[in-house]
Amino acid sequence: MESDALFTLGEPAGAPDAPAALGGGDGFTATRADSPLPVRMRPAGIDELVGQDHLLAPGAPLRQLVEGAAPMSVILWGPPGSGKTTIAHLVARATDRRFVAMSALTAGVKDVRAVIEAARRQRRSGGPPTVLFIDEVHRFSKTQQDSLLAAVEDRTVTLLAATTENPYFSVISPLLSRCVLLTLQALDDDAVRGLLRRAVIDERGLGGALALTEEAEDHLVRLAGGDVRKALTALEAAAATATATGAGRIDLGVAEQAVDVAAVRYDRDGDAHYDVTSAFIKSMRGSDVDAALHWLARMLVAGEDARFIARRMVIFASEDVGMADPAALTVATAAAHAVEYVGLPEAQLNLAQAVIHLATAPKSNSATTAIGAAVADVRAGRGGPVPRGLRDAHYAGARGLGHGAGYRYPHDDHRGVVTQQYAPDDLVGTDYYRPSGHGAERTVATRLPVLRRIVRGLPTPVTRGDAGAPAAATGARAHGTESTGGANEGGGDAAEGGQ
Repeated sequence: MESDALFTLGEPAGAPDAPAALGGGDGFTATRADSPLPVRMRPAGIDELVGQDHLLAPGAPLRQLVEGAAPMSVILWGPPGSGKTTIAHLVARATDRRFVAMSALTAGVKDVRAVIEAARRQRRSGGPPTVLFIDEVHRFSKTQQDSLLAAVEDRTVTLLAATTENPYFSVISPLLSRCVLLTLQALDDDAVRGLLRRAVIDERGLGGALALTEEAEDHLVRLAGGDVRKALTALEAAAATATATGAGRIDLGVAEQAVDVAAVRYDRDGDAHYDVTSAFIKSMRGSDVDAALHWLARMLVAGEDARFIARRMVIFASEDVGMADPAALTVATAAAHAVEYVGLPEAQLNLAQAVIHLATAPKSNSATTAIGAAVADVRAGRGGPVPRGLRDAHYAGARGLGHGAGYRYPHDDHRGVVTQQYAPDDLVGTDYYRPSGHGAERTVATRLPVLRRIVRGLPTPVTRGDAGAPAAATGARAHGTESTGGANEGGGDAAEGGQ
C-alpha cells in the first residue's frame, strides 16, 4: 500500500521475506535497490530535508521532534510531496523510540487500540516510549480520532499524524488541541531543482549515468508544481525512456515523451476546492479576465462539477456585477442552462464566454449591500404593519376594514409614479439601495433621486439650464423615455466606465 510520501508502510507480520534491502527495521518497508526513485532519494538525515526552512531552525519543534528532544505529539499538514511521511521516516530512524506506522486508509479503532495497549505494556515494563505515525489522519472518523485522545493526553503514545487536509476542518478539536500543528509548504522551484540535480548524480539515484539538460530540467520542475515526489517520478520515467532509446542524456523531447500531462493539484472535497473557487471569484471581481479563465480551466481539467461552477457564476452576476450590467445575470443563467442542456466538454465554451462577460463587466455590489441592510433591519425588529392602502382589498369585507383605502394607482399618473407611502411607518425615508456610478447603473443613479422625491412627496430642487428655463420635467427624468438623454446617460460603460 502506498503511503502519502516517499515510501511504503511496513509489511504485516508473517509476510514473505523481502529481497536484499538498503535499510529497514524502523516500521517501514525497507528501501530496495529496485525501489522507486523517490523512495531511494529520501533524506538520510534532517540536514538533507529541503524546503521547510521555517521549521528547521535550532530548537524548532520539527527539529526537536526528529532529534527526540521532546515527546510532543505533532500533526504535519501540507500538500502532497512536501515531506510529511519523510519526516516520519526521519523520526523513526533518529531515536530509540518504538515506532509504529499505520494508514487511516486501512486501520480501524481496533488497530489503534491494539497499538495503544502494546505501548501501555511497554511503559509498564520500562520499555522504550512509542511513536504512533498515522498517515492520512483526516480519513479517520470522529470515533476513530476519539480513540486516540486519552493515550495522547497521558503520553502513552506520541502521536505523529500527517494530513493533506486542513486539520481545523478534518481533525476533531480535542485531538488538535493536544498536538502541535506544523504546516509544511509546497517546495519552491529552486528546492525541486536542487533535488533533481542531486538525484541525477547521487548513487542512490541515477549515479551520473545520464545527463539532464536545462530545458528538460525546467520541464520537470514545472510539471512538479512543488511536489518533489512527482518530480522524481517524472525523472525516473524520463531516465527509463532515455535508456531504452540508447540516448546518453535526458533532453526536453525525452522528458515530454515520458511525462506529457501535469496532474492538477485539486481535491473536490479539500482545501484546493475552496481555494481555487475563491481565486476564481476574486479574479472575476477584480476584472482580471485572464486569471479568471485560468482558474476556470483549472477546475475543468481537475474534473470539478460544471454545475457548481455555473451556480457560482449566477450568484456572482448579482453579487458583484448587479445593476452595473443587468445582462450579466442573463448571460450567467444561460451558461448554467447550457451546462445542463449541452454538457461537457462543449459547455466549457459557454462557461468561458460567461466568465469573460462577468470579468470584463462594470462592477457593483449595490444589490448585495441593499438586501443585506434590509435583512438586518428585519432581523432587528424594524418594520411595522403593512400600510393600510397597500393591503389586499380583493376579498369580501376587506373594504370594510379599510384595506386599500387611499391607494393611488401609478399608471393613472402621466409620469407612471405617484406620491405614496410604501414602507412601514418606522422605515419611511430609509435608503437601502445605493447605486454606483458604474456602467448601466449610472442611469439608475441619476433617475433614483427623482423617483424617491416623487414617491416621498419631497420638493423638487429647481435648477436653471443655459437659457434660464427649468430643468427637464420630473416625469421624463423618472423614466428616461420622454427625454432624448435617457438612453445615453448609462451608455459608454467600458470606455467611460467608473471602474
